[in-house]
Amino acid sequence: MPGVTMQNIGPIFRREFRSYFNSPVAYVVIIVFLSIIGWFFTSNMFLFNVASMRVFFELVPLVFLFFIPAITMRLIAEEKKTGTLELLTTKPVLDVEIILGKFLAAWALLAVTLLPTLLYALTMGLLGSLDPGPVITGYIGLLLMGAVYIAIGIFASSLTENQIVAFIVSFLLIIALFLMDKVLMYVPEAFASTMEFLSIDYHFSNIARGVIDSRDILYFASLLGFSLYLATVSLERRKW
Repeated sequence: MPGVTMQNIGPIFRREFRSYFNSPVAYVVIIVFLSIIGWFFTSNMFLFNVASMRVFFELVPLVFLFFIPAITMRLIAEEKKTGTLELLTTKPVLDVEIILGKFLAAWALLAVTLLPTLLYALTMGLLGSLDPGPVITGYIGLLLMGAVYIAIGIFASSLTENQIVAFIVSFLLIIALFLMDKVLMYVPEAFASTMEFLSIDYHFSNIARGVIDSRDILYFASLLGFSLYLATVSLERRKW
């Protein structure tokens, strides 16, 4: 079996990334995302008169719960529904290369969406004394969190031909990970530490405080790899 190569992943990445901007999807999603974040960020800034990115890094993970399922729901489901997936797999390309190409395209779209928000950090730096450390690590945390959510979204999209079903499944899986450290008071004490460790927001919060711990990086890398593996296995089911 041939190995995974960028020669195969690259064209899939470019095709998917262009497809976002060849339709209104990317523009609508990006505008809605920036509008929501911008409104809450500026409202909070003028309300409390504090030069801080804390509200931004608290709000974006909440918006991700809806934003990322919206940009991933079509990635595999649409290919299945239109029959283009079978056409794609007739070429000398591995299923894992299809998954990785689509993952990188969605991750690139996420990075493009976050890029204009750097203006918020620049504005905060001009208005007050802003510590750049937590800002840099906060963006790293958002990219890591987004990568995991995208991988989960692709897995959900690989399970069905219906984009709405893919959105719902992705949303439920993501919000379950997000809420794990929010319901610790309702679980037995013996399971509390495990639930907290499994929570993605717990690890993101650690990074957003300006501390990059190997345990947090290992958590994101493991969850990302596992989700991409599940997506690949799900895609391969059609051959069974």
